[in-house]
Amino acid sequence: MRLKDLEARLAAAPEAPAAAGDESTQKNVNAVWIVLTAALVFFMQAGFCMLELGFTRAKNAINICMKNFLDFCVGTLCFLFLGFGLMFGHSVSGLFGTGPFWISDVPSDTMLWSFWFFQLVFCGTAATIISGAMAERTKFVGYLIFTALITGVVYPVIGHWAWGGFGEAFGYGGGKGWLEQLGYLDFAGSSVVHAIGGAAALAGVLVVGPRIGRFKPDGTASLISGHNMPLATLGVFILWLGWYGFNPGSTLSGDVNVGRIAVNTTIAPAAGALAGMFAMWLHQGRPDLGMTINGALGGLVGITANCNLVAPASAVVIGLVAGVIATFGSLLLERLKIDDAVGAVPVHLFCGWWGILSVAIFNEAGFSPHQLGVQALGVASITAAAFGASFVGFFLIDKIVGLRASEDEQDLGLDFTEHSGAAYPDFITGEQGLS
Repeated sequence: MRLKDLEARLAAAPEAPAAAGDESTQKNVNAVWIVLTAALVFFMQAGFCMLELGFTRAKNAINICMKNFLDFCVGTLCFLFLGFGLMFGHSVSGLFGTGPFWISDVPSDTMLWSFWFFQLVFCGTAATIISGAMAERTKFVGYLIFTALITGVVYPVIGHWAWGGFGEAFGYGGGKGWLEQLGYLDFAGSSVVHAIGGAAALAGVLVVGPRIGRFKPDGTASLISGHNMPLATLGVFILWLGWYGFNPGSTLSGDVNVGRIAVNTTIAPAAGALAGMFAMWLHQGRPDLGMTINGALGGLVGITANCNLVAPASAVVIGLVAGVIATFGSLLLERLKIDDAVGAVPVHLFCGWWGILSVAIFNEAGFSPHQLGVQALGVASITAAAFGASFVGFFLIDKIVGLRASEDEQDLGLDFTEHSGAAYPDFITGEQGLS
């Protein structure tokens, strides 16, 4: 969304003179809309948790629940005290905001509170993407330290480049990010949320290394099956539901355009799921559930940047391509001996790239080579910055407090070594529960 369009919608000024009550009603409707859609995005945390649980082994289930629960708790405080001000505060040359860093003195009847809540849950989404990629071999303390880093600094600073000026429409901050000034478009976060999270996940898996047993001594891959694919499928349904807050909610106001945005948000993952299923069917001779549901997620990520600008027919194409990218992106990482436990990098990073470029390719206003160049520059800059900052962060965490669980800890399971318990004590006995 362009900042000037957002300001116009929030003003909600009718053509004829209106009573103050009409403006107040519109303001209240906008605030409720933002909060309700933000609540849907918040529930995506449960979807990410279920997805990661299903794709991984039972002996790490408590660890995964702890990470997904605590990364939002840590992220909330970091975004409150530091991140929001860096992302939407008064801009310094379009690079980062300078606060104010505390909004407790803001009147209760301003829409800034709704805006803050909406942006918080987006920040939490970027953070939790990382958990799945690094699952089953990452120490809990090291993970939480990085969560504070990405929610307090990395995501807000990079996000400022593309969205920093949005705070002005809510009476906060001032000045656009440098990508905003170039005309960069990312409606709901294919790059700001998903590419940042995906790039950080890629940095994390490179630093922490693969799980024990993921690759044989000769370099060939070994399958590590998840313990509950029905749970993973439920997680994707929850994520899909949450995306109806993610994309339509990014209008940040009651807007008739939300209907088509919701339709595009339905079409793209449906096409992505079919593309992922058939791509893997052709590759291995049978359909695969994991690739099918990741294809749907790829379609959701791919449509996020452009759902307000493309026709439904284009949403089909965007989803189909995203499903193929998610599938063959996973196979590419496997060939490169990069262990991504849930396919987060191809889904969020690779499909995020595709979604950003699709803004210029499929825009109903027509294809624009200039816009394509701006989009390519923007997503490349966002990816490079997120990857670089995250790699340095993970590297330092690994050297200072340790990031990778030992071989014995991985064999026993992080539930037992990090949290002293089992997720399924009545059903897990002996070696059966530890593998």
